[in-house]
Amino acid sequence: MQGSATGEGRRACLQRLAVALCAGGGPWLGARAQGVRAESLAVLYPEIGEPFRAIFAKILEGIDDRLQARVLRVAVPAEADMAGLAADMQRREPKLVIALGRAGLRLASVLDRRIEVVAGGVISPSEAEARDATVHSLAPDPLLLMQRLKGLLPGVKRVSVAYSARHSAWLMRFAQDAARQLGLELQAQEVGDLKAALRHYQEFFAQASPQHALWLPQDPLSVDESTVLPLVLQESWNHGVPLFSSNLGHVRRGALFALYPNNLELGRSLGGSALARLAGNAGPRSALPLRDVHAALNTRTASHLGLDLSPRLQQAFELLLPER
Repeated sequence: MQGSATGEGRRACLQRLAVALCAGGGPWLGARAQGVRAESLAVLYPEIGEPFRAIFAKILEGIDDRLQARVLRVAVPAEADMAGLAADMQRREPKLVIALGRAGLRLASVLDRRIEVVAGGVISPSEAEARDATVHSLAPDPLLLMQRLKGLLPGVKRVSVAYSARHSAWLMRFAQDAARQLGLELQAQEVGDLKAALRHYQEFFAQASPQHALWLPQDPLSVDESTVLPLVLQESWNHGVPLFSSNLGHVRRGALFALYPNNLELGRSLGGSALARLAGNAGPRSALPLRDVHAALNTRTASHLGLDLSPRLQQAFELLLPER
């Protein structure tokens, strides 16, 4: 269903979708076996080009797999008529929507407040979004990141990270808990602008040692791609400091490792969260870090840091870079 459809076109599209939902006894019975009817759910996802289209397609595949039903899907164009789409949605009377990406969340935000929302495909949910929905962020869980760090480099004692309150304050609460669990000291420095971020990194490298590690979150203010990233990549190499990231692209450029989304499993988690919310078994609405992850390792950086690139170590990562 496209955002540009109007009037009879919208109604015809919804009628075709209703027929499609009721076809195929296997998936339909599977949904009912879990106490959920397919028409109780809808998925809102962005209408977007490649490579992002393939990412959301894999998330949708995981949702369908977990729900064991093909539920109503609504593609939301960037310039969508939100009021028209919302009116169509509310005529369907879903009990819950799974909102993917910013476009999905924008549409979910104008629906009737009685409709439950489970969201995913965003990195930094706002306070309002986290308050109104269960949001599965694309930001990797700090506990998984730090566990991976400890597994590779057990001698590391301290992790430093610069972050902005707007983008990453919610994630730092998880990071502090993770550090305590693993016996690490977390130095989390809030920065308000690029100048403050650069000052933090300069001070960090002035006193860094191999027992210190630097974490780069998905924060556009504290991890500016054009200014900050080249600096920290060069300085971490020069000082022999482990640099790990929440962004796969940073491993391609020289960071030691990163965690990145397993999109199929993320879709399954979103489906499971939707079922739990409908059954009244879900916890409080909040933002949740990503636990459905793959791991990437830069073997050149690992060798530079003195890691033994044994077959067992390499098999623990889904992606090895640079690719041969």
